[in-house]
Amino acid sequence: MNRTRRLPLLAALLLATQVRAEDFQGSTHPLEYDAAPIRYSASVPDDPVARLAKRIQAGEVKLSWDDKFGYLPGLLDVLQIPRSSQTVVFSKSSLQRSYITPKNPRSVYFNDDIYIGSVPGSPLLEISAVDPKLGAIFYTLDQEKLRKPKFIRSADCLQCHGGQRSLGVPGHVLRSVPTDAEGELETRDEVGDINHCTPLADRWAGWFVTGKVGAQTHRGNLIGGEDFARRLREPDFRGNVTDLKGFFDPAKTLIVGSDIVALMVLQHQAHMHNYLTRLNFDARQMLAMYGHIRYLKPQTDAFLRCLLFTEETPLREPIEGSPDFVREFSAAGPRDRLGRSLRDLDLRTRIFKYPCSFLILNPAFDALPAPMRDSILTRLHGILTGTDQDPQFAKIAAADRQAILEILRETKPSLPDVWRVQK
Repeated sequence: MNRTRRLPLLAALLLATQVRAEDFQGSTHPLEYDAAPIRYSASVPDDPVARLAKRIQAGEVKLSWDDKFGYLPGLLDVLQIPRSSQTVVFSKSSLQRSYITPKNPRSVYFNDDIYIGSVPGSPLLEISAVDPKLGAIFYTLDQEKLRKPKFIRSADCLQCHGGQRSLGVPGHVLRSVPTDAEGELETRDEVGDINHCTPLADRWAGWFVTGKVGAQTHRGNLIGGEDFARRLREPDFRGNVTDLKGFFDPAKTLIVGSDIVALMVLQHQAHMHNYLTRLNFDARQMLAMYGHIRYLKPQTDAFLRCLLFTEETPLREPIEGSPDFVREFSAAGPRDRLGRSLRDLDLRTRIFKYPCSFLILNPAFDALPAPMRDSILTRLHGILTGTDQDPQFAKIAAADRQAILEILRETKPSLPDVWRVQK
């Protein structure tokens, strides 16, 4: 590579080393992901939706049609996305903004690798799927009954989902933005992008939220300035909502509710997927330029803090959401011989019982360049066994470290040799 071309990239990579807790709440500089070695737009994706599209066109799968919801129910079924994952957003923060109001909100459904958005009356479904090497790939599917419906890859989504809000890579964005009575964004009061570090009191403006949070507060279910003013006078106003009938016709969504537990999992998962993509792209660029990833230690430290929830905002009281989502989410992953899983939920003082992200088992983690993946796993082993005494991870309890170590040894294939039990 020409030296004059190397300098801007090196400057960008060095800028990216300034990564701390605030990075989880904010942004990093956008990467040039359409250039080599990533070539995002020019690459042929290999994600669950791309694979489904090939099967539909080959006649191997027929996508069922529903007279009321179009392709939505059939798509959820074939992609194994639980209906219980439904969350509902009324802010006009989507490609389909002209259809969205608090009376006609957008429903979002997800599993570990796919996110689907649907608005009543809209002519299309919005879909985001995770390609392990490319990050989020965006599609639309016309809500028109056809023998072989086609998924259209969309570049328009990158205007919002390909920059600073998604860590500078094609990714997912969950915002907490107050709205007026019609769902228009009031960005002057925006908290920003939300994840497991965001205080509960700042989460979910522009979203409906169903579930019980006790005396804790959040910004969900508040529509317009009068609602926010009333929340200041009455802290529990619309905080423990279990029925959305007073907001919109529940027949407009597949199931009743916008589950608080699903929202908590979603906000962690979306940010973690973005971070995996960012590490992947950073490492590939660094390896292409220098043949090593030594400059990326601050990024790996920040990723490990996110992976291990060291900066998670604790719950002051237990939360209670849909038992269906809790059951289906918890059952979706592998368990060790003691029946433990990284998908086990706590919901009393934190999201998960064992504070290590379940996405460490995801193909996106395994697709990290080998030097980056092995570096993270080796460092993680040191943190869990106590040989690495970095104070960044001191708050992780010894019992949690041991449990995570044992669970990963039995549920994650292809760990580095250092993970082997010494006999």
